Amino acid sequence: MKQISTNLLAVLCVMLLLFTACKKNSDFTVEGVVSGADGQMMYLENVGVSTVELMDSVKLTAAGKFSFTKPRPAFPDFYRLRLNNQLINFSVDSTETISFVADAGTFATSYSVEGSENCKAIKNITLAQLDANQAIHRLRKESESGLLADSVYSRHVLEAAEAYKDVARKYIYSAPMSAAAYFALFQQIDGLLFFDLYDKNDSKAYGAVATSFDHYYPESPRAKHLYNLALQSIKVIRSQRPMDLDKVEKKEVSFLDIELPDVHGENTKLSSVATGKVVLINFTAYMSEWSPALNMEFGDLYTRYHDKGLEIYQISLDSDLHFWKNAASNLPWTCVRDPQSVYSQTAALYNVKQLPAIFILDRKGNLVKRVDDVKKLEADIKSVL
Repeated sequence: MKQISTNLLAVLCVMLLLFTACKKNSDFTVEGVVSGADGQMMYLENVGVSTVELMDSVKLTAAGKFSFTKPRPAFPDFYRLRLNNQLINFSVDSTETISFVADAGTFATSYSVEGSENCKAIKNITLAQLDANQAIHRLRKESESGLLADSVYSRHVLEAAEAYKDVARKYIYSAPMSAAAYFALFQQIDGLLFFDLYDKNDSKAYGAVATSFDHYYPESPRAKHLYNLALQSIKVIRSQRPMDLDKVEKKEVSFLDIELPDVHGENTKLSSVATGKVVLINFTAYMSEWSPALNMEFGDLYTRYHDKGLEIYQISLDSDLHFWKNAASNLPWTCVRDPQSVYSQTAALYNVKQLPAIFILDRKGNLVKRVDDVKKLEADIKSVL
């Protein structure tokens, strides 16, 4: 009887060990130390294709130690640690333990990471993206102060963006199936992607990552999203044809006409909207933080002054077609999108250096105002009406 009890106990111990091992093998752990953050809250968030979900949080002590253990995702996925609006992005693609060491003051930039080569790559990509952002914002200030000619400003902005893309391409083409490659592809400046979906060279990067994700993770939502973007890119690029300027009807106009597809895919000209109307022209990016508030302001103005002759012609430079369609579909004014995104020739012709950019046409089609202060927009419109 004693022997049977001993055997039963041994079996139960083995089962418990197996259960614990299986449980551990289905989890990942994020741990580390953050100095100088005593009493501050740190959050663990899951970054989905279109949403960010709060997963857990911890109040840091003077020791700064933290540890989160969560179920391993079915496919490579992205997460971030958030402390006082500073973010550390990382990925998880296996049952792993990822360790971070950071300081509260430089949480997002000067951390160290161990346990994942993908996470090390994501740090390098993030730093390259931050360098490009800082360079472009510095150039913008110099341009606005009159210290840079427009041509010099444009050239340096493209150089800063290209410097980021040089770093990103190393990860994209060396391991296109990696989470780091995906992360590199979708970094932004002012809500716009560095890699233009409708540029022939950038399209190759989307294609490389999309093909690899479709092969290695065919059921992943990210693979399906990438595949759709790559197909859209190929479709638009193939439809582009050289223009025979000899066949273009020539007539003098007082403003530069624009013809771009609306949410239904129909090309809509600015001139068709402008006839006999006061038109507010807006270059924007719906993915930017300021976009919802700006569109609410436009909505109030449109409600008050549309019957008096106000029209709005809004040009999106968003790189994500589906995001733009969802955001623009319920707006009552004319919404079009330039697939060239940050490389928009239309925006360049209007000398758009930053978003949002707002112009006003009078009833005769004269470009009478470039709006610098949104707070004065209503007064500007009333003066033209």
